[in-house]
Amino acid sequence: MTKKQIARLAVEALKAEYPDSICSLQYTDPLQCLVATRLSAQCTDARVNMVTPALFERYTCAKDFADSSPEELAEYIKSCGLYKTKSKDIIAMARVLCEQYDGEVPDSLQALIALPGIGRKTANLVMGDIFGMEGAVVVDTHCIRITRRLGLHQETDQKKIELILRGLLPPEESNDFCHRLVLHGRAVCTARKAMCENCCMSEFCRKKA
Repeated sequence: MTKKQIARLAVEALKAEYPDSICSLQYTDPLQCLVATRLSAQCTDARVNMVTPALFERYTCAKDFADSSPEELAEYIKSCGLYKTKSKDIIAMARVLCEQYDGEVPDSLQALIALPGIGRKTANLVMGDIFGMEGAVVVDTHCIRITRRLGLHQETDQKKIELILRGLLPPEESNDFCHRLVLHGRAVCTARKAMCENCCMSEFCRKKA
């Protein structure tokens, strides 16, 4: 069985197991998606969702963030961890949005990656969830772990994994596939243990073979 065949079987198995493929971060517009995803680095989505209601009530647009100070912003996001770095990145990002994009989030992967503090994972999430780009691949820890176990690659570099998966997955399915990997990684194929007996992909997963 080829890697592309395994990838397509995985897409269908996860689609049947997790019909609702939604991002667990809560947001209502592109800027909120960008900020929430930046906050989720080394922090759980559940924790971010506890922080963002008050944060987004105080900061309603890019200019609000741009005009803030790292100290003030940090008070809202302390519980997310790495708050000093995150507050500086978010303010710097907002200033670029105001200066170069009239306060709007750009709909280009390369433009997003060029923003302060924004990496490929966040950029792909915004492109897939907000702008509906086919072929967006969000490479987080769940994606890395499960796709390695499936035998789709043996890489550790996020960009290399992204490009490999982009070549294996149907473009129209890749964004939802990554969301479903998060759900599966939390429930079944965890970092501590792969519960293969409960896995919808056990018949073709290379880890079990």
